[in-house]
Amino acid sequence: MGVLFGTDGVRGIANVELTPEKAFALGRAGSYVLARRSSGERPRILVGKDTRISGDMLEAALMAGICSTGADVLTVGVIPTPAVAYLTQKYQASCGIVISASHNPVQDNGIKFFGPGGYKLPDEVEAEIEELVLSGVDELPRPAGKDVGQVYDVKEALNNYITYLAGCYTLPQDLSGLRIVMDCANGASYQAGPELFTRLGARVIPIHNVPNGVNINEGCGSTNTESLRRAVIEHNADLGIAYDGDGDRCIVIDEQGQERDGDYIMVICALDMQRRGILQPPLVVATVMSNIGLDIALRRENVAVESCKVGDRYVLEKMQETGAVLGGEQSGHIIFLQHATTGDGLLTSVKLAEVMRRTGMKLSQLAEEMQKFPQKLVNVRLDNKEEILNHPLVKEALQEAEQKLGDKGKLVVRPSGTEPLVRLMAQGPEEHILEEVIDTIAQAIQAAQQK
Repeated sequence: MGVLFGTDGVRGIANVELTPEKAFALGRAGSYVLARRSSGERPRILVGKDTRISGDMLEAALMAGICSTGADVLTVGVIPTPAVAYLTQKYQASCGIVISASHNPVQDNGIKFFGPGGYKLPDEVEAEIEELVLSGVDELPRPAGKDVGQVYDVKEALNNYITYLAGCYTLPQDLSGLRIVMDCANGASYQAGPELFTRLGARVIPIHNVPNGVNINEGCGSTNTESLRRAVIEHNADLGIAYDGDGDRCIVIDEQGQERDGDYIMVICALDMQRRGILQPPLVVATVMSNIGLDIALRRENVAVESCKVGDRYVLEKMQETGAVLGGEQSGHIIFLQHATTGDGLLTSVKLAEVMRRTGMKLSQLAEEMQKFPQKLVNVRLDNKEEILNHPLVKEALQEAEQKLGDKGKLVVRPSGTEPLVRLMAQGPEEHILEEVIDTIAQAIQAAQQK
């Protein structure tokens, strides 16, 4: 990836690294590059955001940059990231932009682009935008008078998105009788999630659904499900759903209070589709971080598994390459390509609830399809990720780890695309070996940083 764009857009500490000036420049460069690639005399750029306090500041700067090039802005307010992808396509906008840092803490924010078809931008288009921003010489058009862009508030946008998702539920019977506790992460799904499932007939008990600008992802959401697990038991619920701050992923809790991650969700949905003959081709795309149990469960039912790098953009690329209609990540980014162009936590939860209603089975019963192997994941903070991983001490520790795990284990060492971290993940049948392997690598990394 480039200097500005990581694996999921441009991110940084708001007003320190991701400044209003940078947002203005991204608005100008992005709208110019993408407007040239679309048809229409007057380009239209759709802009949404999550609930972070810095969102208003960055939105104002971004929209000013867009309007300064002569493009109009369709502003849709606080809305899940996948809604921006859907609405960009629905309103035939030149591009869509979402201001969000997903599951990151409140001080972070980000700017992510979608092309006119609702897909994330290819690397070469991001590189073109980045080059314009970093060049330091702004020679882009500056129209005047009636040719300056305007901002239009699209008030029906959220309702259109919810209506579309409700239409993705295909059963004649609704979700009446299903009791759902929903953790909205005080984020972009705080309205859409409860409204969607209420329309589908479920009884929804929302939690963490009162955003105040600073409580997004704070002790809640898909990366912290403890309060949701307690609430599911307390309310005797059938299902708990946890979204992240921008609503593009979800993790679920079964009626017994057990967390079920994206691997479980993919197995449950893929096997349901396979048994109904609609998983065509019989293939699922998963990342290198997925549990070995996913491979075993799917292949037992003659469903192949294709592996790819971490990041839902890479999942999508592999899906398009192989023709797969279902793919995703353990973290809860799931792509149902027949319905969406990107990971969508709300859509994922709808499709999972549909399987529960169709089969009449509890989530814990459906989850028995997959036996999860022990897995240990550790994040090691460091400055120069690539250089440290090539250090002799670290390379030696990695070689020893591979030998200890053998054929029945799995080791992934991955620099984060959004944070100054290296993620270490080991899987295998014996947990004590996993701990030993991860600890050895982490110690080698720390020793290498001190030299």
